[in-house]
Amino acid sequence: MNDVQILTLRPEPGECAWTFGGAPPVARIAPGTVLDLFTEDCFAGKVRSEKDLVSEVCEFPFLNPQTGPFHVEGAEPGDTVAVHFVSIEPARDWAASTTAPLFGALTSTHSTASLQPPLPETVWIWELDRARRTARFSARDSDFSIELPMDPMHGTVGVAPANLEVRSALVPDAHGGNMDTPEMRAGVTCYLGVNVEGALLSLGDGHARQGEGETCGVAVECAMNTVVIVELLKGVSTPWPRLESDTHIISTGSARPLEDAFRISQLDLVQWLVRDYGFSELDAYQFATQTVESPLANVCDTNYTCVAKIRKEWLPARETHRGLHARLRETAASLPRGADLRTS
Repeated sequence: MNDVQILTLRPEPGECAWTFGGAPPVARIAPGTVLDLFTEDCFAGKVRSEKDLVSEVCEFPFLNPQTGPFHVEGAEPGDTVAVHFVSIEPARDWAASTTAPLFGALTSTHSTASLQPPLPETVWIWELDRARRTARFSARDSDFSIELPMDPMHGTVGVAPANLEVRSALVPDAHGGNMDTPEMRAGVTCYLGVNVEGALLSLGDGHARQGEGETCGVAVECAMNTVVIVELLKGVSTPWPRLESDTHIISTGSARPLEDAFRISQLDLVQWLVRDYGFSELDAYQFATQTVESPLANVCDTNYTCVAKIRKEWLPARETHRGLHARLRETAASLPRGADLRTS
């Protein structure tokens, strides 16, 4: 463990980034660095009770604060930054979810306008039992209550966009950003294509759990204590964010309309099979058609995000991304846990 660099960062209010691109780095890190981070929830910690309406306690566009960005030494356009999630743990015993005016999949929105009035603005506070790994839903309008298993994830992970763009942390696109896929959980490696020198990696938007699609637009939002390992793949391009778990390879696509997000994710998966697994393009197209799983990530953000995933056990025994996921899993297993990580 002596050769592993560990950087602990607990940003104070006002020290987070609200965009991808356009923000100066908070630190320069070498590839292989372990980041032990606190990330605030998407409301910047301001929604704490059922009385705290987002429209009253938050100021748009200051939503979805990110911890970072981090300048990854040696990262250049055409490279790929790999972010391996060692652990994602809620930092508090509660989380918040809401409906918000003109936001969500089942309401009028600014871009899908109609004569319907906005839905009522309502807050649900979820009780988290971190020891038992549960999140309790309590209905507002009845006595129904149930404990659901926690499945912590990060809704937002990304790098600075290409072409001098600065994108709100609410937007998912080719740089990553607010993809809101439940696949972004502990044990997963996320691959992001580098667009600017240093990549400028940020992450945030922790969810204690979220259903596929994030239908109302808001998950079980909570602050997180998260540990990641950041690596660099020189000379490997990644046009859209990719994820690798122990069981699946996973492509993402973000766009509007929804079918374009679907097409992007499916095309990226086909091209991944061609590049790393020895398929011809048409064989990959046929194979993916019969084997792919296509869960929705979000159908509420400024861009929608779709996921395309295939089981590794059905793929040829080939190495992808230079076998980095397996090596990062080994490194993660050797790390101390919790407070011990900060004193190692």
